[in-house]
This record gives sequence, C-alpha cells and structure tokens, in this order.
Amino acid sequence: MYVPTWQLCNREAVKVFDKTPKRDVVLWTAMILGYAMHGCGKEAVRLFEQMQSSGTIPDEVTFIGVLSACCHSGLVNDGWQCFNDMSQLYHIMPTMDHYCCMVDLLGRAGHLDEAMDFINRMPLKPEAAVWRSLLGACGNHINVELGEHVAQRLFELEPEKAANYVLLSNLYAKAGKWDGIGNVRKMMKDKKVKKKPGCSWIEVNRKVYAFVGGDRSHPQTENIYAMLETLSGKIKEAGYVVDTSFMLHDVEEEQKAYGLFHHSEKLALAFGVITMSPGIPIRITKNLRVCGDCHSAIKFISKTVEREIFVRDASRFHHFKDGKCSCGDYW
Repeated sequence: MYVPTWQLCNREAVKVFDKTPKRDVVLWTAMILGYAMHGCGKEAVRLFEQMQSSGTIPDEVTFIGVLSACCHSGLVNDGWQCFNDMSQLYHIMPTMDHYCCMVDLLGRAGHLDEAMDFINRMPLKPEAAVWRSLLGACGNHINVELGEHVAQRLFELEPEKAANYVLLSNLYAKAGKWDGIGNVRKMMKDKKVKKKPGCSWIEVNRKVYAFVGGDRSHPQTENIYAMLETLSGKIKEAGYVVDTSFMLHDVEEEQKAYGLFHHSEKLALAFGVITMSPGIPIRITKNLRVCGDCHSAIKFISKTVEREIFVRDASRFHHFKDGKCSCGDYW
C-alpha cells in the first residue's frame, strides 16, 4: 500500500485501507505515515489507537509515524503519551529518530526551553538532525540567544552543511539582525559553503518544467511574470499582505516584496495557471521548505483561481483549496 501520493489522505488510500480485511503492522504504519505527511495529526493518532485496540503490536517505524504526525499538528500531549508508551508499554527503546521527532514537536510548539532540557537529558549523544530541528524552531519563534547556541553545536558537527547556515540566517532575518546575516555569509565564504538554490518542478502535459527563484529562462517568461503581476494584484485586493521577514537582504520593503513574489514555487504556479485547463489541480514539488510568504500567497491564489493546489516541499505535502491549507498553517 502506497500512501504518500498527490491525493489527500482521506481519499483513495483510506478506501483501500478500509476494504483490507487483514491488516498487519506494515499496513497500519503506512496509513499512519500517510496521515503524518499530509498533516492529519488527529487522524493519525486516532488510527494508532484503533491499531492498538485491534491487538496489532506497533514497531519503531509506527512510533516515528505517530510522533511525526503529532509534530506537524502541534499535538504535544499526544506526542508525549506516544513517546512514553513506546518504552513503558511496548518495551521499544527510542532511537535517534524518535528523539529528533520529540525535539521537533516541542520546538514547533514553542516549548524551546523544554526541548533544550529534553536534549540535555537524552541518553544518546544528540546528532546534527536534533540540533537542526531546534534551530529551525528558534527561527520560527525568534529566539536568537538559544539559536546562536544551537547553531554553534551544529557548526561543530557539520561545518560544511549549508542548511545549518541558512537556518541561522533565517533567524537573524526575522529578528532584523542584518549584521548577523553578514557574519553568516562571511563564515560560508571562508568555509567555501554554498547554499543549494530553491527549485520547483511542475508537470504539464507529461513534461516536467523546472524553475528557480527569479528564473527568466523559460520561453514563456513574459507571460509567467505577467500572470504573477495579475495574481499579485488580485490577492492583495483579497487581503494578502506580503511578509518581508522571509527576505535575507536589508533592502527596501518594495524590493523585498518583489523578490519574494518571484520565488520558484510562485513561478511554477503561474506557469500552471497559464498552461493548464481551468479546474485542473496544479501539482508542484520543491526541493526546500516552502517559505511562509509563499504559503500565504498560495492560499489566496487557490481561492482566486478556484483550483486545488498541491505542493510537496522538503517537509511535507500541502493541499491548498478555497484559501486554506491542509496543514492548518502549522508545518
């Protein structure tokens, strides 16, 4: 059974699951993971409870799925219950992946001090992924002091990984600390670390098209940018306000807004609106996490153009429809 598709989690996969008479741990886990990837945390927890009631014994992967689902839906209490039950009821010792999920869960919910305390009490030496989850949370909740401490741990473990520097830059940008961003860039230059550019893909008529931020290489560039301008005007009239905190340059607000509206996912989306028949869902894949401003804009665009829009980023699936996203703005 393959759940992580472009279909929303409560459609075909659920039908197949419900019709399956004998469900083993693999099937239950696949469905739970599917819910988790689509941000359906409560459904994942409910299914996990059904799995327990059925007498099926969960394994390590099952718990990763449930914890991930709780993480992407802000279900802190359910996450703690799951984490504790894993060792106390099922005698499964948590692995680094489970600890990472818990740090991510606590961090996303804004419990940064609790997440730090959890790391300090881990019986395993925290790997880079654990620190990276906390640094990302520091950025979301703009905690510069803790973020700098966490970043230092990351740089010691992975001095050449660009994502670590980008997370610290994002934190500084949200805090308005432009000197900090300059220092990070100097560190990257000195260490010869290069940031991976954001890239988005869209399939139209069985052909895949790729876009990067500010891309002007496509034959329909003029039409794409004209559509972006049209969409920008319409969604602003509907109430959209550009969030310039996601720009990493200390420039005028107008310049920031211009740069944000030419991110790769927006270019791919504009191309889809131009080339695909009205009413057909638009499906986009991005290699990085979609930024908050793009997420907000796409919600407005989905309602403006009356389309379902699916975006698969580096973290999860987003299903935009009628001005809302399946993640509930929590991802």
